[in-house]
Amino acid sequence: MPLGRGWVLAGLGAGVLGIVGGVASGMVNAVYDPAASGDAVAITEKLATQVPQIIAFHTATMLSCVLLVLFAVGLHRQLRARTAPDSLVPGTAVAGLGLVAVAQLIGAGLTTEFAFALTEDAGLVVPESAVFFNHWIGTIPWLWGGAGLTGLALFRAARQGAYASWLGWTSLVLGGLSALFLISPLQYMAGMTGPLWLVVASLGLLRTARED
Repeated sequence: MPLGRGWVLAGLGAGVLGIVGGVASGMVNAVYDPAASGDAVAITEKLATQVPQIIAFHTATMLSCVLLVLFAVGLHRQLRARTAPDSLVPGTAVAGLGLVAVAQLIGAGLTTEFAFALTEDAGLVVPESAVFFNHWIGTIPWLWGGAGLTGLALFRAARQGAYASWLGWTSLVLGGLSALFLISPLQYMAGMTGPLWLVVASLGLLRTARED
């Protein structure tokens, strides 16, 4: 039965929203402000002025999470049809994206707790907790390293003739970088390469979805 293109468009949306969420979380920068460095109270007060950015981050990240799951399911089904019955590629691909979805879900999980408290009265928030929260959303949602495993899986599939070679090599480069970040102390750097790979891969997969 044809899959259509909905799942691929979901992947494209997840990648774009992943980039938007990353930009928004980067704008929540109270904890990185040199003027407030080491001063938990000052950091909390500045964080209270950045609630719109926090909400933008939360919304984009959670929408990306939902769309990523839809894309993962569609990709898994297509890979099963295009690779050998005993291939590890489909399972690896969906597992990698699952890791990203979990990181997004957990990464945005504290935003409601802090956003509403900061909006009502910054004094309701323990300053040290606010500092931790700012560090949390500046790292955990950026853990896109699992997408590197999916990129490498697509490279393997392309080598077997399942996809165009350019898609395979692109997945090797961006997926490989994301996978390297996954095992390094700079895991959050994958938040730059992972969403970019997803956008490029989704654009390439639109053609294969039409062929199916």
